[in-house]
Amino acid sequence: MSLYDRVTALHGDLPWGAVLDAGTGRSSMQWLLQRDTPRWTAVTGSQAMAEATRREAGDRIRPQDRVVVGNWSDPRLLDGERYDTVLADYLLGAIEGFAPYTQDRLFERLRPLVGGRLYVIGLEPYVPYAPSDPDGRLVVEIGRLRDACLLMAGDHPYREYPLDWTLRQLARSGFRVVDAERIAIRYGERFVHSQLDMCTHAAGRFHDRALAVAMLAHVADLRARALAHLRREGGLRHGHDYVVVAEPGT
Repeated sequence: MSLYDRVTALHGDLPWGAVLDAGTGRSSMQWLLQRDTPRWTAVTGSQAMAEATRREAGDRIRPQDRVVVGNWSDPRLLDGERYDTVLADYLLGAIEGFAPYTQDRLFERLRPLVGGRLYVIGLEPYVPYAPSDPDGRLVVEIGRLRDACLLMAGDHPYREYPLDWTLRQLARSGFRVVDAERIAIRYGERFVHSQLDMCTHAAGRFHDRALAVAMLAHVADLRARALAHLRREGGLRHGHDYVVVAEPGT
């Protein structure tokens, strides 16, 4: 069961109503288009992501639906609007690239927009830690290499926050937590390729070309080691995602 399937199951028989996808992408758009909604708004901080999302939706975008490019640090973004259901899908981590150090204000910012339910999908941080198991060591090595490449290319890596932090911030922002669960992760080839491809693309922007060449060789070595281990063990089992269901407090 995917994380989106879990959100659907947690929603049960409740009507979706007007939906806000507060940090949209192709995956969440695929999920959103399957929901029975009178209207939806999808927000991203990236023009390129907005274009990819519009392509994903295609002619399924109705006149009342919108893909909006904006930054949640802008108080004018969706000012005065309200939605029955709000999805914040990995938004906490992604905000670092658009409004660094403002994650503690995210739920306060979303609170006036939530008329019914807020669903938060997040990832427990793993890059700062040093696991002892082979799967964990490979996952952390991939994450650290990805972040190092992004930083050297002048980009902002994601900054993930744990479930307990998220629950505290929701409470401080006027939400009542209805449900919360952690889901163990088993990474596959898609994870390995997607994360290390980010390194490859970032290395193309290094000013030091000797460093870029050395980094590309390291990326290739790590990719080969990770894929061999994954195929031998059936996946990389490490870390947790989480899903939180919250409603505006009374």
